[in-house]
Amino acid sequence: MFSCGMGPISTLKGGQTQPRDMQCPLVTRRGPLCCLRMCPDPVTYYTALHIATLRNQPDMVELLVRHGADINRRDRIHESSPLDLASEEPERVPCLQRLLDLGADVNAADKHGKTALLHALASSDGVQIHNTENIRLLLEGGADVKATTKDGDTVFTCIIFLLGETVGGDKEEAQMINRFCFQVTQLLLAHGADPSECPAHESLTHICLKSFKLHFPLLRFLLESGAAYNCSLHGASCWSGFQIVFERLCSHPGCAEDDSHVDLLHKAETVLDLMVTNAPKLQLPENFHIHPVGSLAEKIQALHFSLRQLESCPPPLKHLCRVYIRFYLQPWPVDAKVKALPLPDRLKWYLLSEHSGPVEDDM
Repeated sequence: MFSCGMGPISTLKGGQTQPRDMQCPLVTRRGPLCCLRMCPDPVTYYTALHIATLRNQPDMVELLVRHGADINRRDRIHESSPLDLASEEPERVPCLQRLLDLGADVNAADKHGKTALLHALASSDGVQIHNTENIRLLLEGGADVKATTKDGDTVFTCIIFLLGETVGGDKEEAQMINRFCFQVTQLLLAHGADPSECPAHESLTHICLKSFKLHFPLLRFLLESGAAYNCSLHGASCWSGFQIVFERLCSHPGCAEDDSHVDLLHKAETVLDLMVTNAPKLQLPENFHIHPVGSLAEKIQALHFSLRQLESCPPPLKHLCRVYIRFYLQPWPVDAKVKALPLPDRLKWYLLSEHSGPVEDDM
């Protein structure tokens, strides 16, 4: 028999006695489960439902909810709901799924505006904690990809931070982080997230463009998925992918024998081609002038000139058809869907992006 007094209390796991700070009274002499609404932990304000979630006991979670536990109740210190706690560890996926099935509010936010989805993202480090499955379940359960905290954090804030952690770090860890960021970005875009919204420091597309050589596979995925290469809210007047790429090229003088600069130029050509391929009409920023230096200045100038020419001419009908067909084949990967179309090979080749490839292998 359980007790709310000083007598022995069994744990949620069975008959073992635990320290009082980990104890959760469930059944009293006055009746079953009467304490779950009256006896939250006096320090953390964790209820029995919070503790069952932390211990990843989905059956106990369901039992408590069906006997009247408030599924959305928050603790006193961090204002975490059971769903927030379930979202923060991959081991708690069973509880997360059960809470969603039982009707937990997937878009409820704490006092800072942080939803369960933002909790799942912020708790991931890409190395030891991969909340990919938690994030997928929350998105499929209706989590809002436009959720923003009072401090301005978005669903891309964590990804941008983790990408920054790959600079100069352990190569194996960087590879794991890049793979995690790619998988999560793929999930977010499939559920309508916009990686090109301003402010620029919260735009994943902008961050990848600024370091397009380092984040090339992820940037290629974003562009192939239809992400805007300019600010999606204010256009090229806010920030422009073309401007960013050429600024990076012009800031790296290099020389003809410099392999790093040749590789940079090659990746820049690929990025520029993807921006042109996926845009119905080219949008270059005003006063788009460049001043390249070094042995490759001529090639950079030629790239700039070709873009100017494209902008001055109306796009051909076949280009518009390619853009809109690729758009309606979203989400990524588009090229696999193009190959499955009942079309002549010649048309398929035109619909395919020249620079498409297995992005996951590059990660």
